Amino acid sequence: MRIAVCQMAAGLIGRSARLEAMREAVDEAASNTAQIIVFPELSLTGYGSGQRVSEAAEGIEGIDVRAVRDLSARHGIAVAAGVAIRDGDSVYNAAIFADPSGSLVRYDKIHLYGDYENRLFCHGVKPPPVFVFKGMTVALLVCFDVEFPERVRDLALRGADLVLVPTALPQSEAGAFIAGSVLPVRAFENQVFIAYSNHCGADEAFTYQGCSSISAPDGSKLAQAFLEPDFIYADLHPQDFDGSRQ
Repeated sequence: MRIAVCQMAAGLIGRSARLEAMREAVDEAASNTAQIIVFPELSLTGYGSGQRVSEAAEGIEGIDVRAVRDLSARHGIAVAAGVAIRDGDSVYNAAIFADPSGSLVRYDKIHLYGDYENRLFCHGVKPPPVFVFKGMTVALLVCFDVEFPERVRDLALRGADLVLVPTALPQSEAGAFIAGSVLPVRAFENQVFIAYSNHCGADEAFTYQGCSSISAPDGSKLAQAFLEPDFIYADLHPQDFDGSRQ
């Protein structure tokens, strides 16, 4: 399976500009025969938009989810992206996975990060989903979730081969360590692939680490972005890591 990860410029202002960037990215990924593309956390609104994110959030049939599903259907590629979703009076920081057949998987972030997210969102209460796509068992997390060993271990024990992680990792010494060391360790200790899609640059509230990556079950990085907007690809062959799993 070929997977693409899009590292988006945080400074893109407005939903229209961000959606156009995502359209271009999906078109490029599909033309390069990728079967999945992963976008960052809150990719359609931007992460640092504060109260505007929760105020604009709509339900599962709302404009942002429809946009992601349309990108998948039009280009024949599965799209994973971070979106804000409203359920009644509650707003969740969610990841969705839309595939060209029209099916949709949703996960609401359990581990909200800091006062910023706790002001805007409710904690998810359902376990992260595990599902099959193109013969691989896939799972979803969002950002801070992947920093908890137990969270990824649970997915591995439920059979996950590939964990998709939309993220909004801020720039800091800790951020550099997480992107550079924690992600490949999570992949190695659980013998899974991890695709980690971050923002880069800055928005009105945060500066981001960038450093999106695709890590392999042996702890190696199959692809690595740095500080600029970028596309990275990897061909995932689980059988190549049978020795590592053994």
